[in-house]
Amino acid sequence: MIDNKLKYTQFIKSEAKRLGFLSCGISKAEFLQQEAPRLESWLKNQRNGQMYYMENNFDKRLDPTLLVEDAKSVVSLLLNYYPSEFQEPDSYKVSKYAYGEDYHFVIKEKLKEFLFSIQSTIGEVSGRAFVDSAPVLDKAWAAKSGLGWIGKNSNLLTQKVGSFYFIAELIIDLDLEYDYAVTDHCGTCTACIDACPTQAIIAPYQVDGSKCISYFTIELKDNIPQEMKGKFEDWAFGCDICQDVCPWNRFSKPHNEPLLKAKPEMLSMSKKDWEEITEETFKVVFKNSPIKRTKFQGLKRNIDFLK
Repeated sequence: MIDNKLKYTQFIKSEAKRLGFLSCGISKAEFLQQEAPRLESWLKNQRNGQMYYMENNFDKRLDPTLLVEDAKSVVSLLLNYYPSEFQEPDSYKVSKYAYGEDYHFVIKEKLKEFLFSIQSTIGEVSGRAFVDSAPVLDKAWAAKSGLGWIGKNSNLLTQKVGSFYFIAELIIDLDLEYDYAVTDHCGTCTACIDACPTQAIIAPYQVDGSKCISYFTIELKDNIPQEMKGKFEDWAFGCDICQDVCPWNRFSKPHNEPLLKAKPEMLSMSKKDWEEITEETFKVVFKNSPIKRTKFQGLKRNIDFLK
């Protein structure tokens, strides 16, 4: 039985590599004891702003066995999205994760193939794939399985890699060899806290989601509060400031996933192009892009706010 566990674990990790994932870590599917009070306090203090969906499925967020019957293992995966080309320097900025196609579709396809491959090789394995679209605490699981540590900006950080990657999971009913959490390597550094223009990082390891530029430009449906005027540093969709200043991201290397390749039309857009964008152009340029999430009106609102 022990041999099988090891054999299956090795197969799953080599398969993750074949599918282009940056790394793969595995942890036991169990209640996230340490996360429960943190999540409760975060919600109680309304750090979620208008992200009301974060209040739903509290128990499921903390217990994978409520998402997958008889769950035994959480397989956490990282997929690099650091680009090789960047936007024009004098332009409204877009988060690097949104340069190419919507990652939900890209990763879902990989996970489908992953699960099929596991079932074909190992036999009857039940499970579900998750990409940031269900009540799963991605970063907590990735940290638990040794893929990195949660940094002071509340992102998952990895030595020699940084933090420009997506996190996804397979929760399966198969016993595997489990990995161990790594130690925190933020040290005395406060670069992310010092650089955040809206002071969304209210204390080390604590982010007020309702103050984050990503929240204002993507999640918020109302008008952006006037007191934020002049603080966005030209970010029109998302924000990478706390990642860009993180010393660990000097190790970021460009990804090689064709579907995440930056859209050339977007990279070459000037501020004027952004300001004059029509709904028709928006639909063409941002077809299958995460930027569609904010919708044309949302993007216009963001750009008008930055002008």
